[in-house]
Amino acid sequence: MKALMCLLMTAFVLPAGCATHGMKSASMEEQWGVEVQSLRLTAGGYMLDFRYKVTDPEAAKPLLNRQVKPFLIDHASGGKFLVPDSPKVGALRQSTRDPVAGKHYFMFFANPGKFLKPGSTVTVVIGDFRAENLMVE
Repeated sequence: MKALMCLLMTAFVLPAGCATHGMKSASMEEQWGVEVQSLRLTAGGYMLDFRYKVTDPEAAKPLLNRQVKPFLIDHASGGKFLVPDSPKVGALRQSTRDPVAGKHYFMFFANPGKFLKPGSTVTVVIGDFRAENLMVE
């Protein structure tokens, strides 16, 4: 079991020095056309379920681009957690070229070793988009 956890840690956690881009001063909904709905532990605590609602489909397109690799940063440790991407299933996230206003979208982040707990503060990064100071439920 310990070997499996070590494998998961190396497969889904980025080095702490990975560069990120900052979000501009406009509100998240105005700039990116999304409302963050929740960030919850799931799969027995081994994954984080990030949910958001699209309010402006055109502005939200970059968040749903398959080429962009999202990650989550833990504020306490600086650790970076990825969206798992298996060869048979693909990335555990929704992606589309044509987002729909009012529709809820999701992505799952790996949480190897149940590292993040309820109350952990994190930032979700999707390209230039940053949802900062989110608390894990």
